[in-house]
Amino acid sequence: MKPLPNEIVLRPRFQLDVPEHKEKVLQNFENSAVPQFLVNRLDEHVFIKFNAKNNHFWSPQLHLQIDELDASSCRVHGIFGPNPTLWTFFMFVHFVVAALFLILGTWAYSSASLNKPYHLQLGLMAMIVVVWFVLYFFGRSGKRKGKPQMQKLYGFMMRVLTP
Repeated sequence: MKPLPNEIVLRPRFQLDVPEHKEKVLQNFENSAVPQFLVNRLDEHVFIKFNAKNNHFWSPQLHLQIDELDASSCRVHGIFGPNPTLWTFFMFVHFVVAALFLILGTWAYSSASLNKPYHLQLGLMAMIVVVWFVLYFFGRSGKRKGKPQMQKLYGFMMRVLTP
């Protein structure tokens, strides 16, 4: 696994070359029966996540795409990420906060242009910047809480790839 260039990466990615045929690797994932993990396959995509007992709000999942290089090897592209529902909600909240910031900025500019008071808008914009920081640290905290499980997912994947 290549080291990632910076610490801010939200959804770490990696790629591995495996000296086995693509279908064999996909079958290995389908046949891997470890109660702690749920493995789903869709074509050349494999989704690995924790079962309901081991799953918590910040539990990551691992998405693998297996591409054939030649008749005897394949490349595994992996991406760690949160539950897709959680990720969508988190991005939606960021979008709403950004939209509010732009609306308040436009309102403040209009008020300033008309020589009307605009302190309320600037105060709300400052509050939104604080909310952005809170969201950022909330996400970082979740990533830190999910890191041990990320390592377990990666270890499970490596055990399946190297029998």
